[in-house]
Order: sequence, then C-alpha cells, then structure tokens
Amino acid sequence: MQSDHISTETPSTPQRPRIGMIWAQTSTGIIGDQGGMPWDVPEDLKHFQRVTTGHPVVMGRRTWESFPEKFRPLPNRDNIVVSSSLDPDEASGASVFTDLDAALDAAIERAENGEVWIIGGATLYVALLHRADLIQRSLLRVNVGGDTKAPELDEAWHLTQADPENPEQWHRSRSGVDYRFELWERTTADG
Repeated sequence: MQSDHISTETPSTPQRPRIGMIWAQTSTGIIGDQGGMPWDVPEDLKHFQRVTTGHPVVMGRRTWESFPEKFRPLPNRDNIVVSSSLDPDEASGASVFTDLDAALDAAIERAENGEVWIIGGATLYVALLHRADLIQRSLLRVNVGGDTKAPELDEAWHLTQADPENPEQWHRSRSGVDYRFELWERTTADG
C-alpha cells in the first residue's frame, strides 16, 4: 500500500566543522611582541590547550616558529602551517601549505570533532576572520607594549559568554595578571 504522506524532511547532511579563532590580548588589542607574548599567564596557556586539543590547528610560519622545538608539533592536534618559505623538512610533524584556502580546507577535512582552530598569527586572523564562527578570546589586564594587534571585532560579532565560572569578575593569574575568558560568536553571515 502506497502512502500519501510526503516527507518534508531533507536528508541530513554533515555539518561543516565550526571554525574558531583563539588568542589572548590586552585591552589595547596587543597580542604579541617580536614573535612572542609579552606576558606570562599560565592559566591562559592551559585554556588554549584545553580548547584546541583534539582539533586541527592552523597557524602561520612565525607562530609555528614561536613554539619551542620541544613543543612542536603541538601534541594531540593536527598541526597545519601556512607558509611560502618554510621547508616542510623543518616542520616535522606538521603539514605545510603555501595556500591559505588549501590549508583551511585540509583542516576542515581532517576535523573529526567538529572544530578547527586558527591559532595565529595576526595575518591569519585578519585573512580568515570572515570565515570564523567563534572566537575564544582571553582578555588580559596588563600594560605592555607590542608590535602585533588582534583584529577588531565589528557588529557581526557578539559576546555570548564571559568566563562561566566567574562571568562578571576577573581571575588573578598566579603571575599577578588579571584575565578573563570570553566567547564571541558571529551574529550575521558575511555578505
């Protein structure tokens, strides 16, 4: 017997992994100085590890080189480096791409747990901000100089969550720096 019911359901299609960005910045937007972070906030490094572990991470050459050799590649993450000058033999344990779109496509293809993380530097943040779905931003109350700034977030972004354990207050790092973790999400599609 034939059914007169017409299904309005569409076949489920796998969702594209979410593209996230993660960085720490001062209230003036500083994210780095001469290839490093001009502060010491161990709790932020733990947060970075907790968020990115198990997911592909995409970074530029300078970010790759900023990690001490003993921490390269970042463990338990598929490390993808975008560079036109890095010799793949010098990036043992990482995949090197000369094309940013190809690198991001590879990360998306390899994402088994639903997320890809862009971890720096500033050039990649700016180039990929329009493709990102969320940003994990650590805001630091520290007065330091620097030569690298985070991209500015426009009206397409809204703060959806400050640190869930302490939404209005700041934490004090054991190094003395006040910090809080923020989650920003895109509110509008990039047009």
